[in-house]
Amino acid sequence: MIKNVGGVDRILRIVVGLVLLSLVWIVPTNWGWLGLIPLLTGLVNFCPAYTLLGMNTCKVDPKV
Repeated sequence: MIKNVGGVDRILRIVVGLVLLSLVWIVPTNWGWLGLIPLLTGLVNFCPAYTLLGMNTCKVDPKV
């Protein structure tokens, strides 16, 4: 899998994912489960939408 999510983007995705997931317990809503998407893409450094759009925020060699 080719890495296409860089440093700041990765941190923001993880933080946003955790904040959205916390909504599941703070405010009883199912919308918080959408936080799994940015959390997982931040943890694995890969975003399928970036591949479709031809974007890459990773500054290092993407094949490593």
